This record gives sequence, structure tokens and C-alpha cells, in this order.
Amino acid sequence: MGVLLLIVLLGMVFGAFLGELVGAAFPASWLQALLTKGPQIGLTSPATFDLKFLTFTLGLAIKVNVAALLGVIAAAVLIKKL
Repeated sequence: MGVLLLIVLLGMVFGAFLGELVGAAFPASWLQALLTKGPQIGLTSPATFDLKFLTFTLGLAIKVNVAALLGVIAAAVLIKKL
């Protein structure tokens, strides 16, 4: 289960990275907007828990876009072939 989650997460990161690269090649176009824009899910500002002698700061945000979803699909296909 851990390996599956890791591969899917890496697929999402790799897809988002490629989307940003391809989007940079097409500035101010519909293709750039399609590949790089999407909703951000999670905490927009980190949550802080202050105990005066110890401070915890927690935050998590996932930016979902078409390129990231394509990366997840590619990771799923890779898992299926393995």
C-alpha cells in the first residue's frame, strides 16, 4: 500500500512539473491555463499550535491540475504493467 501511494504521489509531482514546463513554453495561451491552473485543496495558511516553549506548524496543500492528473494516470499504467 505504501509503495502504491508513493508511486501515485510521484506521478502527480512529475505530471505537475511537466505541466509547468510545457505551460512555460506557451505563455498566455489556453494550453498554459489548461495545464497549470487548477484548484488548491488543503490549508491555504498553515495551522500553528503554540505552547510557548514549543511551536508546531502544520500545513498541507495539493494543487490539482490536468497535468498532475495525467501523471497519476501514467503512474497507474506503470503500476499495472509491473
